[in-house]
Amino acid sequence: MIAAEALDLSQVLRRGDRIVFGQACGEPTTLVEALIAQGAAIGDLGAFIATSFSGLFTPETASAFRLSSMGAIGALRSMTKANALDVIPVHVSQVAPLIAWGQMLCDVAMIQVSPADAQGNHSCGLISDYVRAAVDKARVVIAEVNDQVPYVPGELIPASAIDVAVEVSRMPVEVPVAKIGATDEAIAKFCAEYIGDGSVIQTGIGAVPDAILRLLLDRKDLGIHSGMLGDGLVDLVEAGVVTNARKEIDRGISINGALIGTRRLFTWAANNAAIRMTPTSYTHDAGVLGQLSRLVTINSALEVDLTGQVNAEQSGASYLGGTGGQVDFVRAGARSPGGASLMVLSATAKGGTISKIVPQLSGPVTSARTEVDVVVTEFGAAELKGQSLAERGRRLVAVAHPDFREELDRTAFDIAKRGF
Repeated sequence: MIAAEALDLSQVLRRGDRIVFGQACGEPTTLVEALIAQGAAIGDLGAFIATSFSGLFTPETASAFRLSSMGAIGALRSMTKANALDVIPVHVSQVAPLIAWGQMLCDVAMIQVSPADAQGNHSCGLISDYVRAAVDKARVVIAEVNDQVPYVPGELIPASAIDVAVEVSRMPVEVPVAKIGATDEAIAKFCAEYIGDGSVIQTGIGAVPDAILRLLLDRKDLGIHSGMLGDGLVDLVEAGVVTNARKEIDRGISINGALIGTRRLFTWAANNAAIRMTPTSYTHDAGVLGQLSRLVTINSALEVDLTGQVNAEQSGASYLGGTGGQVDFVRAGARSPGGASLMVLSATAKGGTISKIVPQLSGPVTSARTEVDVVVTEFGAAELKGQSLAERGRRLVAVAHPDFREELDRTAFDIAKRGF
């Protein structure tokens, strides 16, 4: 174990190396700072991180290496605006396989882990999704061993797999609870109607997910199987709402791949047998998800067209989101007996001047119309599964902002006649 100030990356990195970072609250910030300071001297480095909330990556700091990501998520949005981020369109569930197959290069893994247990195993702590795949593939594994990272049951990294262990004591990246507005509350109210006793929830982080979770305090025996979770989970567990008692698999345990929140969430998860951190090969696997009934998945969109196609990535020339785990969970929720797949978005953007229910998407199709189940705005829920193009158009117009409905209705009629 070495001290952070003694880390000399030139002794372990080679010119042209490709680095994979742990992401989100599992971002190894001390190692990122070291690469920012020392990377230019090594030369021709590339790095991948799925999401970042640290604010460490800027066009200036990332000039020491070329940064890539699966989207403009968190603090990375400013990087895309400056054309300083290479976006790789990829499902988060495919990052680990691409690393394993050598299609996403990983010469060096830079990760954050908890202190080791008595058997010499480090917990992945706050993030487990593609971490083990990077560790297994890398020529060099550099681990930030942070005594403020909780030991969370689930994915483990043996000390023998770490080439350079850097001793750190600093608060992991925190993502504060989002401020919930009136629109978020209205969307959440419609979403909550689809979540009954015994439902299994997949959700993300942000104002709408947090608002939904606050409306579930009267439910019984909810389950969790999600790619990420925030502080709202703690409220439901402490209220006795989340028990995971009715799940067909992993009874009594919340399954998760990323803890994205604050110290409150991290403290709750420490040595907590009621949660298990697993890789995307489990959280997002179709075979695993197919065993869950009453699965309700909640994902967000930038815009939805009148046939039900979803764009969650790009608005015109601006890359604002990412594919993430949406497609895996959209399909699973829509096919789960007694479940539902909810696609949520506000009806308008830019102060109500632009409709987000649109005749034609301004960016790519993230989720196909054949997969989309329920679209929810602050004006209601449009159930699309099994509906004709004409009926889809009518239902989507009904949940658009009233100011745009007349124009959208005319367009929906034309689309129904053309068939696209």
